[in-house]
Amino acid sequence: QVQLVESGGGSVQAGGSLRLSCAASRYTYSSYCMGWFRQAPGKEREEVARIDSAGSTRYAESAKGRFTISKDNAKNILYLQMNSLKPEDTAMYYCATAPSLGGLCSVFDFWGQGTQVTVSS
Repeated sequence: QVQLVESGGGSVQAGGSLRLSCAASRYTYSSYCMGWFRQAPGKEREEVARIDSAGSTRYAESAKGRFTISKDNAKNILYLQMNSLKPEDTAMYYCATAPSLGGLCSVFDFWGQGTQVTVSS
């Protein structure tokens, strides 16, 4: 069974850093778009960052300059390096995959279970 398993979440103080990981079985990361999303209590899920099959990245405004998405195709691991964390970054973070169609990301349709990130002031 295909699974996406996130890890690396935790509790940090504002200004700290965390690195999230997402490991998958039976996926060839090089052929898929991968993304990180987050959802805070009472808020809608939002996209944080994505990386396409060619390695191009895109970030939410809130993540630009602080977060870095990357992937290790050989190990099928997706990363999200988060620096200068703020209390408003507190959320459950999910990784997800989307088929790559003609080099473009389709809909993100497969999700992990999430890892909690809590940033205290």
